[in-house]
Amino acid sequence: MEKSLVALAAALAIGAVGSIAAYAISKMAGKAFDSMARQPEVASRVQTSLTIAIVFIETCAIYALVVSLLLVFVF
Repeated sequence: MEKSLVALAAALAIGAVGSIAAYAISKMAGKAFDSMARQPEVASRVQTSLTIAIVFIETCAIYALVVSLLLVFVF
């Protein structure tokens, strides 16, 4: 019973963080594309900022994956 609860907690953690990360990246990309369409001269700066922000969000998602894997294999 205990092992199944740990697996459920790990699945919920990675599922929640993954869906939130996907939503945040899609929201940021939409706003970035809107701003690049309105002002094409700043497209390179917006693209650089977007890439950095996506990397930080994906890092949080990878940390959640590591924590969920630790939950599954340690407990």
